[in-house]
Amino acid sequence: MGLPARLVAALLRPVDAAPLAWYRVALGLIIAWEAWRYLAYDWVGTHYVQPAFHFSYFPFDFVRPLPGVGPYLHMGAIGLLGLAVALGYRQRGAAILLALLFPWWFLSEQAKYLNHLYLVSLLSLLGPFLPLARVASLDARRRPSPGGQHAPAWALYLLRFQIGLVYVFGGIAKLNGDWLSAWPLKLWLAERADWPVLGALYGQPWAPWFFSYAGLLFDLTIPFLLWWRRSRALAVIAVLVFHVSNEIMFTIGIFPYLMVAVTPLFFEPDWVRRTFPRLLGPLGPPPPLPPRVTPRQRWGLGLLAAWVAVQLALPFRHWLYPGEVSWTEEGHLYAWHMKLRDKTGRVRFTLVDPETGERWTEDASAFLTPRQVRKLRTRPDLAHQTAHELARRARAEGRGQVQVFVDLEVSLNGRPRRPLIDPTVDLAAEPRSLWPKAWLLPLDEPLPTRLPAFPSGGGDD
Repeated sequence: MGLPARLVAALLRPVDAAPLAWYRVALGLIIAWEAWRYLAYDWVGTHYVQPAFHFSYFPFDFVRPLPGVGPYLHMGAIGLLGLAVALGYRQRGAAILLALLFPWWFLSEQAKYLNHLYLVSLLSLLGPFLPLARVASLDARRRPSPGGQHAPAWALYLLRFQIGLVYVFGGIAKLNGDWLSAWPLKLWLAERADWPVLGALYGQPWAPWFFSYAGLLFDLTIPFLLWWRRSRALAVIAVLVFHVSNEIMFTIGIFPYLMVAVTPLFFEPDWVRRTFPRLLGPLGPPPPLPPRVTPRQRWGLGLLAAWVAVQLALPFRHWLYPGEVSWTEEGHLYAWHMKLRDKTGRVRFTLVDPETGERWTEDASAFLTPRQVRKLRTRPDLAHQTAHELARRARAEGRGQVQVFVDLEVSLNGRPRRPLIDPTVDLAAEPRSLWPKAWLLPLDEPLPTRLPAFPSGGGDD
């Protein structure tokens, strides 16, 4: 049997579906919890109903929040679908709806980009294709699967890959001079040096170096240490310590809870059944494999390979752009650049009527929320979209085709502020695209030699 045949056989091999049930319950409950938080704290109203303008993702500019009370209904539906997934009730239909509604929510406001929302969007897109309800589900109780309590191994491998990818690419992104010089942690820990108890630790001169290199080593190795039985116990402890410390230091939403909850995916497939024998009962014999790969299985494996290829390639796309990705932001999204840099900035929009020569400034906070303004001060694409919106508003007021010039000065990891956008370029005339932006200025400032006096930005999302 050649290598491709052995690989196909390994992917189609039936394994206990109990880990997929664990994952289904964990993901569904966390999605329901996140929906509850958005509704209970009215983040829906603050970020999706009240704003007069929403930042989009190119080329998904057509994705917008629903009008009126639609965002509340949208998030409520996401919460109910999360519960349906957790219970395994009408699993396929719930997964399909969730695969539509959650990415839609994620894409409807770029100022709310969070890596864990992107991750849940990807997991939601995978949901309809995974056999998640064959064990411990209402569907299995109502109508047992023809495959019994087994599932093809590729489903488990795919989830391990998707979760492990987050860690490994998070570590690869840290292989840059600023992180290896511990500057982001120097800034963040300095702001926390007056905390009770932990402040004494954060204030130690070695602490930024320890957290920087410990985080780098953790990200690059933890999926493999979890997979290896001999190192698994220590790896689980490391996962708990890492995510608890991150939650204490940064308060980063559902991400640490999600990553801890899905950690058992890396264990042996029979771990869940051995842990909960009374709940799941014994595992029956596996179904026989067909004598040859069916056309449907070939198509499925082809789609699986395409998904893996895209997920591996997308985080490297910043190599196609000139400049430092943490500075220009080109290729920063969808690349697992998590809590990687510290950025602050200030922005001024100057409008010019080319016919009369009149010049005036506009305050974007008149139609943007405080979070939107904070994000556009460091993200060129958001400043670009704001320039387009200011030009549109000027036309609506009868001023004609105005020019919009942007003075955006940014500090990266404690450097003095420097212009990020060429202030002589009319951004209202520049189209949005995936091509490199000629109006972005290079980073020409080295790292500082001591901590700056101005406050940090608290880290990126």
